[in-house]
Amino acid sequence: MLRFIAVLLLFVLAQPDASAQTIQSPNKVLTLTFALTRDGTPTYRLWRGDKVVIALSKMGLTLKDQPSLTEGFRFAGGEQIKRDERWEPVWGERSLIRNAHTELRIRLEQPEQKGRMMHIVFRLFDDGLGFRYEFPEQDNLRYFTVSDERTEFKLTGDHKAWWIPGDFDTNEYSYSESKLSEVNAEIGKNVREIYSKSVLGPNFVQTPLMMKSAEGLYINVFEAALVNYPAMAVEIDKASFTLRSVLAPDAVGNKAYMQTPCRTPWRTIIVSDKATEILASNIILNLNEPSVIEGASAWLKPMKYVGIWWEMHVGTATWNYADVNNVRLGETDWSSLKPNRKHGATTARTRTYIDFAAKHGFDGVLVEGWNVGWEDWFGNWKEEVFDFVTPYPDFNVVELQEYAADKGVKLIMHHETSASVTNYERRLDTAFQFMKQYGYDAVKTGYVGRIIPRGEQHDGQWMVNHYIRVLEKAARYRIMVNSHESVRPTGLHRTYPNWIAAEAARGNEFNAWSIGNPPAHETILPFTRLMGGPMDYTPGIFQIKMNAYDPKKKEQVHTTLAKQLALYVTMYSPLQMAADLPENYEKHFDAFQFIKDVAVDWEEKKVIEAEPGDYVTIARKAKGKDAWFIGAITDENPHRASVPLNFLDASKKYVATIYGDAKDAHWEMNPMAYTVAPWVVTSATILDLALAPGGGAAVHIRPATERELFMYGKY
Repeated sequence: MLRFIAVLLLFVLAQPDASAQTIQSPNKVLTLTFALTRDGTPTYRLWRGDKVVIALSKMGLTLKDQPSLTEGFRFAGGEQIKRDERWEPVWGERSLIRNAHTELRIRLEQPEQKGRMMHIVFRLFDDGLGFRYEFPEQDNLRYFTVSDERTEFKLTGDHKAWWIPGDFDTNEYSYSESKLSEVNAEIGKNVREIYSKSVLGPNFVQTPLMMKSAEGLYINVFEAALVNYPAMAVEIDKASFTLRSVLAPDAVGNKAYMQTPCRTPWRTIIVSDKATEILASNIILNLNEPSVIEGASAWLKPMKYVGIWWEMHVGTATWNYADVNNVRLGETDWSSLKPNRKHGATTARTRTYIDFAAKHGFDGVLVEGWNVGWEDWFGNWKEEVFDFVTPYPDFNVVELQEYAADKGVKLIMHHETSASVTNYERRLDTAFQFMKQYGYDAVKTGYVGRIIPRGEQHDGQWMVNHYIRVLEKAARYRIMVNSHESVRPTGLHRTYPNWIAAEAARGNEFNAWSIGNPPAHETILPFTRLMGGPMDYTPGIFQIKMNAYDPKKKEQVHTTLAKQLALYVTMYSPLQMAADLPENYEKHFDAFQFIKDVAVDWEEKKVIEAEPGDYVTIARKAKGKDAWFIGAITDENPHRASVPLNFLDASKKYVATIYGDAKDAHWEMNPMAYTVAPWVVTSATILDLALAPGGGAAVHIRPATERELFMYGKY
């Protein structure tokens, strides 16, 4: 520590400007220093203890047709503020979240640019840093166009990284694990199962970027509160191991159009010497604004659902009603077309799902392919595709509304836009009014394809604003939104809690018709995509091998059945799907019981163990109940998870029902081998869970009855 203080003192004394400012996090484990260089360039450094996390890194933005905001600054003042508060989310992984940080607000001005002003705000938490640029209202900077952001993250070495190619149209890649110097994001160009993509180049990777240093520091670079600004990827300078921000451009190459007062999203660095603390961090949420939806808790409801969806992916049903091309919205008479007899979203099939949901206590039924237009929706860059209100001839909206209501089940709407976003925005009010008329309280949106307006990208400023416009309008109708193929979340579900879930990553569906997701995939997602918010990963596949549907199929889900159960705990979402067909669950009702029991809203989260790319074990307490659920997953290697139950009430005895891999289980050779066993446990118990290659374990813990204490043995 003395060496660190000496180095820090030398750094401060070496600064040619009185701008040097230093703050520490509440428990003093992290230290941040800001300073201007001799030419007035803003810089920052970050330490954890005596270890450098981020070396001297430059900051700023370049503008179109205006002098840049990267140099020529003069220090105009700074202030420090300490905060320590607690807040309650509408729903979430915890019922109470602490927000403790030290804030440093830097005021800068450019004397040679008529005193233009830029503020930089740092918030230093015990587990990381957030910072952003703010621009007060000012005569000399009213409107400006961002041509580039020059934020740097200068790392201390060739860290190990878990990454996907930088791409502003999709996040649906498998993760690679390599040193930063070995990154070659060009591999994304060879991924054939992703239709709309725009790989940026060999050294560009997406955020969140998860890394591990040779010294054992876990470092996560991301962003929070992405509003009115494009999403950020990073370019790796392999000579200096510096990450440089890269923003999604619009059709003419500009990045963002701004009007003061305004601000950028937060740039975040989460750091710890324990991987578990990365997953436990609340920085992303704490950097977002409180909910803007009044009374949201009265109508927002976390839910489990089933739906007409997976059968289309495995090929036993279709989204389209007829096998024709060149249909026209408002002109084609679908009732005159010959049905293909494989259409999934029929009245009869939907009733089957409603019956199944009602019988097993599920809240909702998603129906995809109910509305006209699916015959030529894909890949044609077509403006008028769906109207979101006209059903196919074999889908009776009124009958199904009445049937679902009678069974106490909610239908979930599906709005695939086919990336024709202007068409969706024109029809949004009509579509939401239709939903409310027929009792739909949640919608799954989709953005497959190249964006219309042409030239926009999924992650650009225009689309970021579109997603928020949908959330705001949906809130007025009291509708929850589950977005697919959208920009990845950045904690905005705090501000817009009706953003109940999102996809924005490579989901379970890829296992049905592609090379699939490798066994390590789900051990990486919590450190990457899920850092920004819940994911609709659609777990719960019980028919692991796809040759059950067609002997020629070689695809399979790259997990064991027990791991599919564990994902309900490790892959957080307040909207969880039992994604398989009812017929497949009926063969394994003992295992299906865990899906019926597992909660979707939580009071507490405990990360027991974790290592990106290897294993994750998480325990969660159901909100308002004396019940805990544990999920443990591994990669392609076997793993033993040791789980102390010291979070249980020491005065009680519990029953732990363990859904685990059988001794001969293996994700590829024997994925269906599982066991279900109840045991009596206490707070002194340590569970020893043996996970098969590509396997997992799920545990449901609840207070034991007197009869169960007699029936079941002690673990």
